[in-house]
Amino acid sequence: MTFAWLKRYVPRGLYGRAALILVLPVVVVQLVVSVVFIQRHFEGVTTQMTGAISSELALVAEIPPDQRDALANALDITVAPAESVPPRDLRRWYDLSGVSVIRTLKERLPQLLAVEMPDDYIVRAYLDSDEGPMRLTFPRSQVSASNPHQLLVNMVFFGGLMTIVAFIYLRNQLRPITRLAKAAEAFGKGQTMPYKPAGAVEVRAAGAAFLAMRARIERQIEQRTLMLSGVSHDLRTPLTRLKLGLSMLDDEEREPLERDVEEMQMLIEEFLAFARGAASEQVEKTDPIALVSHIVADADRMGGAVTLAEAEGEGEIRLRPMAMRRAVENLLSNAQRYGTRAEVSVHLTDKSLRIRVEDDGPGIPPDRREEAMRPFARLEPARNQNKGSGVGLGLAIATDIARAHGGVLRLGVSDRLGGLQADIVIAR
Repeated sequence: MTFAWLKRYVPRGLYGRAALILVLPVVVVQLVVSVVFIQRHFEGVTTQMTGAISSELALVAEIPPDQRDALANALDITVAPAESVPPRDLRRWYDLSGVSVIRTLKERLPQLLAVEMPDDYIVRAYLDSDEGPMRLTFPRSQVSASNPHQLLVNMVFFGGLMTIVAFIYLRNQLRPITRLAKAAEAFGKGQTMPYKPAGAVEVRAAGAAFLAMRARIERQIEQRTLMLSGVSHDLRTPLTRLKLGLSMLDDEEREPLERDVEEMQMLIEEFLAFARGAASEQVEKTDPIALVSHIVADADRMGGAVTLAEAEGEGEIRLRPMAMRRAVENLLSNAQRYGTRAEVSVHLTDKSLRIRVEDDGPGIPPDRREEAMRPFARLEPARNQNKGSGVGLGLAIATDIARAHGGVLRLGVSDRLGGLQADIVIAR
């Protein structure tokens, strides 16, 4: 047996599920207690009281007429001849205790013809006698307990009161969990939110583990950045000496060696850019449409066939602007390398940001797109026919920057140009 169908009706949030766990048992307990109490207590009390009044009605109907009035007055029963007898019993549909009253009267009074209970105050019983049908009227309070709704009112009031108190306490217990979730979500987007473990022992343990993990990751990033800075300095020094030495050679010997040195330097620069990632830059509120517009304008001034096809939405989003510029420029560089023109579009909503770069190149097969986003991946010759291949870090850097913002890089087929479509999608 599966309960998958039930998931669509269960709240998604932690507060909603906690409230459901808290309120549902209270409601079920109240319903069970109410049904059991009403059936066993009120129904039993009603049956006993109706049995007693049945004996009094039978006595009033059997005694001689000259003694009937005095006895009826003493028992608070009004006796009168019945001009007409109702064809059936009468009670309100929601009068549950009236069912027991009618059933008990019929069991105890064989001469009973009909019973009428029009309201909560009187009961009219029609009995057959030697003088003909008679109508006996007596107070409703003689056959059923008064104010039975007080039990339900008390249960609803105190149940609601205890539910509110329990929810306030539960909210204080859930607040550290939500704070931990927000801190983890912010760290996944490359942001460091102040967080201090609090709450129950288990929540404190999870919070302390998160802080230790965050500290290890930040320390690892810092150490990697320092190490790569040293590597950059150590590698650039011999490259500079090589350039000086090559400048003294003849042109025929110097030019191919200089191209090798330039390629080595470009490889080092792109590797360092990939290794540094986006962690060193601070997050700030940025207008993504203005940022992408500047990138497209700069690329167009450099002679690239790049246009801003679409820009929807307005507002600011928390980004690392230089890192995002690097990611978009890498996508544009790939588009210009493998195609003849590129188009950029920006779509900003209340929930997400999407930056799309499309080209008219050969694209990337679906089974090789994941491989293309790995560092130093080269898909030639299918991807590139005539132009320089680069070092295979453009998509990897864009992927790393998108992940640092809590987003993702998606590759597909461009419906507009027919080539590669690269989307950077970031949740707000």
